Amino acid sequence: MTAETDAPDPTSSLLAFFGSELERIRTAAGVSQGECAAEAHTTQSMISKIEHACRVPSEDLARDLDAALKTGGHFLRLYPLVIKYAYPSWFLPFIELEREATSMRVFESQIIPGLLQTEDYARAMLTAVRPDNLEDLVAARMSRQEVFERPMPPRMWFVMDEQALRRPIGGADVWRVQLESLLKAGQSPRTVIQVVPRKVVAHGGLAGPFTVLGFEEGADVLYVDGFSQGRTALDASEVAAGAHAYDLLKAVALSPEESAELIGGYMEGRKS
Repeated sequence: MTAETDAPDPTSSLLAFFGSELERIRTAAGVSQGECAAEAHTTQSMISKIEHACRVPSEDLARDLDAALKTGGHFLRLYPLVIKYAYPSWFLPFIELEREATSMRVFESQIIPGLLQTEDYARAMLTAVRPDNLEDLVAARMSRQEVFERPMPPRMWFVMDEQALRRPIGGADVWRVQLESLLKAGQSPRTVIQVVPRKVVAHGGLAGPFTVLGFEEGADVLYVDGFSQGRTALDASEVAAGAHAYDLLKAVALSPEESAELIGGYMEGRKS
């Protein structure tokens, strides 16, 4: 069970302030984390993570917390501020689309895809750019992985360049856990992971990382990553070009089984 103490300084970020408000109001009402979770249709672990600023609350959860603790819309009013500072403004439209997607086709060339990163790997990777709000960025990245916890998770297809497996971010221990997590994710019937081997010197993803999102209703959407910020593309011809590039990547990638064997080789030190 997650500890209920040692919450972060509420003045350190809006995410920490939201968590401190939840803990303050919950404690004053004499409600345990478990009781609060039951009333707010979530888990004790999630309540603890929010109070410790380790997860970004969803709008639905903010609304449920208000109902559970009878706070008259307090958490729902805080939510827009939290979300504004947890994610860059240009990234918010993609976050909303990601939460609604029924399928995702993701390509990464240099790192493990964000939706598959462990917390320690994400922290080590983000530390390299020396951000002022490191913990908020880590919490935001981990919060995106809640898509896997939906009653019916989206169908996920990840293709990554082998170069991502040749960069042991975080050191040996963090790296091994990350690769173990990657192999476990690939065992899900709704998740496919493929690796483009380094012998393929030219492929359809050389322009950089991108994601194609599919929905139950409406057209697919293309998200293209970039150095300073990414962009969401809705133009049908550009989305079609992204889908075509993804098909080309799958065609030159190792099979899921061969990819798992390659990942295992790096995990066990047989590859470098």
